[in-house]
Amino acid sequence: MATDPPYAGLPDDFKPVYTASCHCGRVQYEVAVEKPLDAKYCHCKDCQRLHGAPFQWAAIVNKSDVRFLPGVQDHLEFYKSSTETSSKTRPDPPSKLTCQFCHSLIMDEGRKMCMLFPTLIKFPSKDALALWQPTCHIFYEERACDIPDGKPKWPRHKDDGEPMREPTPA
Repeated sequence: MATDPPYAGLPDDFKPVYTASCHCGRVQYEVAVEKPLDAKYCHCKDCQRLHGAPFQWAAIVNKSDVRFLPGVQDHLEFYKSSTETSSKTRPDPPSKLTCQFCHSLIMDEGRKMCMLFPTLIKFPSKDALALWQPTCHIFYEERACDIPDGKPKWPRHKDDGEPMREPTPA
């Protein structure tokens, strides 16, 4: 297994703020930041298919702020969407990580960042959860349903063009 974050090689002063796990608990990890760099609701068709939902909630953190607990590597499976391949061996990023047992999506691993799914994190309070709330919607032009919540709605990526108009309730 790799020797770089989030798999190993983190400094001894890594101080976890939160713990997280897949549905069955076999894949567990720690997060060492109080809040993400950003959090978004993604409405792209890939996220809709992968999550089986109209959109997914994702939070971006540096890879060095995530650490898998010992023994987790045996339970990870990797999916590389660019080549549509699945493997028990970690490919070069980017890739999607799942639990081999319960098949929960764990994270998307990039070269320097991880996209975590906050629903897997065990937040100690509503105040802690509030720090991870999405700032916007992305790929909103692909949405399956309208979300009139006052957050900016980008047709593609955040800050790519002009935000879309807020839908008005029928």
